[in-house]
Amino acid sequence: MKVNLKIGMIVLILLAASPHAWGAVPGDLNGDNIVSQEELLIAENLANMGNITADQLEEIQHIHDDYPRTFIDNSGKSITINKPIRKIILLNADCAEVFRCLGIKNIIGVDSYIAKDSIFFPELSKLTEVGSSFHPDCEAILTLDPDIVIAYTGVKEEDLDDKIEAADIPIARFSACKVPTRDDQLRTLGYIFNEEDKAEELVKFYHNITDPIISTLKNASSAKKSKVYIECYSDFKARNGRSGTQEMCAMAGGMNIAEDLDLSGQGTTSQVDPEWIVAQNPDIIIKVVSGSEVSCGYDEDDTAEMMSLRDAIMNRPGFDNITAVKENRVYLITPDICDRSCNVIGVAYMAKWFHPDLFKDLDPQAIHQEYLTRFQGLDYDLSKHGVFVYPEES
Repeated sequence: MKVNLKIGMIVLILLAASPHAWGAVPGDLNGDNIVSQEELLIAENLANMGNITADQLEEIQHIHDDYPRTFIDNSGKSITINKPIRKIILLNADCAEVFRCLGIKNIIGVDSYIAKDSIFFPELSKLTEVGSSFHPDCEAILTLDPDIVIAYTGVKEEDLDDKIEAADIPIARFSACKVPTRDDQLRTLGYIFNEEDKAEELVKFYHNITDPIISTLKNASSAKKSKVYIECYSDFKARNGRSGTQEMCAMAGGMNIAEDLDLSGQGTTSQVDPEWIVAQNPDIIIKVVSGSEVSCGYDEDDTAEMMSLRDAIMNRPGFDNITAVKENRVYLITPDICDRSCNVIGVAYMAKWFHPDLFKDLDPQAIHQEYLTRFQGLDYDLSKHGVFVYPEES
């Protein structure tokens, strides 16, 4: 539908007088959420007449040139963004970390986990808290009037969809911690927020770590795959083939003994019996530890609790018959470098644990430090602070 130039100019003059009345998309006159060439011409004329500001014209020009943008989130849902996103609600700590890598700062509300993490998220922790990741406070979200809500893929709460999407606020779900889909999701996030170059830089950084590991293992004919038992948080909960840790283990040259367990459902862990673990006789045991279970991560400098938990695992009844225990190859790792998109750091540690002779020169802590300094912009010295693996050396 064409817009009469004179009528359009009158409408835009009225809109310029009341910025709140611009509507869904600045510069859009016919309600199709798109700034056409004709509507852009009207805006340019208004700017020349002094009826709208140069900043308003620049925004309208940007919308005309770069929007709408349509993308597919990790749940398979198609979402269209018609204008730049100015206000973001984050219910996803992994994406919060990615957003900082990409320089995205228009965040107005966060989940309770992010709000409590003042060490790693010093600025985000000061923002309005809107409930937990899996049980968000929809009323608090609506009060903040965001342009988009970023949630975990696994968050399927109907109340969130019903209340938030009913208010014309899109909910995009992402899970950038699984290696097979990570690159695509990072690029999608870069596309959504017009930060494609930074997304590519991050993807390249990750591949500069893992590609040499993969190449080294491929070219090492003597590299035998170690059998690995990966336990997640609770005792005897094994991470199976659907978990993000599965690909990490394979990439580092290991073979997850629980890879084929319970693959008919949707869960990423499988309950196992201690006797099953003993019978499988893994060469290596990795425990993904929870901060609620032991003191670890960015706000801890003492390894005492990690050491105590490792001792408890090695002293489980019957575990003295397992090769991993006999050879002292039991390791603990935190979600910070295992369950986030930066899990390539965890891959580097695993590669050293699985194949110490092949990766003598690999320095996971140096990789971690570069990530924190270069991409996270944190003044954090890993030589003095933090507990992320135990023991560190293989």
